[in-house]
Amino acid sequence: MPAPRFIGSEIYRHSSYGAWHPLRIPRVSTVKDLARALGWLPPSAFVQSPRAKPPALWRFHRPDYIAALQDAERTQLVTAETRARYALGTPSNPVFPEMYRRPATAVGGSLLAGELVARGGVVYSPAGGTHHGMPDRANGFCYLNDPVFAIRSLRDNGATRVAYVDIDAHHPDGVEAAFASDPDTCLVSTHEAGRWPRTGALTDRGAGQVWNLPMPAGSTDDDMAMVLDQLILPVVDDFRPDAIVLQCGADAVAEDPQSRMTLSNNAHWAVVAALRPLAPRMVVLGGGGYNPWSVGRLWTGVWGTLVGAEIPDRLPPAAASVLRALRWIGPQREITPQEHWTETLRDAPRNAPVTELVRDGISALVARRSAWV
Repeated sequence: MPAPRFIGSEIYRHSSYGAWHPLRIPRVSTVKDLARALGWLPPSAFVQSPRAKPPALWRFHRPDYIAALQDAERTQLVTAETRARYALGTPSNPVFPEMYRRPATAVGGSLLAGELVARGGVVYSPAGGTHHGMPDRANGFCYLNDPVFAIRSLRDNGATRVAYVDIDAHHPDGVEAAFASDPDTCLVSTHEAGRWPRTGALTDRGAGQVWNLPMPAGSTDDDMAMVLDQLILPVVDDFRPDAIVLQCGADAVAEDPQSRMTLSNNAHWAVVAALRPLAPRMVVLGGGGYNPWSVGRLWTGVWGTLVGAEIPDRLPPAAASVLRALRWIGPQREITPQEHWTETLRDAPRNAPVTELVRDGISALVARRSAWV
């Protein structure tokens, strides 16, 4: 089995959605710098991401939408008609200098990932995970939908049954729209109940392979551990995929400003480790995450989990300096990092009794799964 590969690009270091957008923060560049400082990312493991070209994007996105996205990047303007039709130039999906090239690079990474694991293995593309993008419009900070392309690339390169697991705090409405009626794609999502886009109801079924579990605000590691053991792993194992795509959004942790879930990064790493043996091919993507320290630490730990690295109790000086150099300016003030955000990689576990909503949701889905099997 080939060693895990890490796909990245410097475009993420030098672009931002704007001074007050939640995606003003560095994320992929922090993961790359931190992994290198820890000695986990040798040159042989790093792969430069290509940029997807319009004909490739037309396999999911409408040509007129791609043309409008390119034109908005070129002119740095949108008309009222373009804004209304394609949701470009909105507070969520603003005009910025790399608004086409940056997401097209993420799609290029997802396309390449499917090729790299054609004969087995695992690829990590933390810039991926833009799971809200729709065929004809931007949606929820996502101009393009690279997870859709990751699934299709896996199919193009020999996979027949793909399991897509999404542990972002937000439901992957764009991915579900693409594959809900496809019996050869299994979709499993955990997301915060009642949070935008307010889709992903427990009762959604698609062709029978859609499994949504809304989780309450305040969900902890114990909630996710039960979900992993009693829902995610049995569903994926029963499906018997020959490829897994994991969207590992970091916005369900306690310090993130865009959700009210309270997981630690240990919960995410446990999902990564548990899913890895269930298919010969695995593509791991990023996703949401809006606290620069918690995102950098969580996603670096994902890479460490994939390569079998030992998580240090305390970061060595070179790694800690990467985190100390980060700045996060909020709406009213600059955020001062907590000590563990700059000195450690692993969060303290966040434990509490499993909530009734999680127990009831699992019970309902397990009953449905028993009937399905």
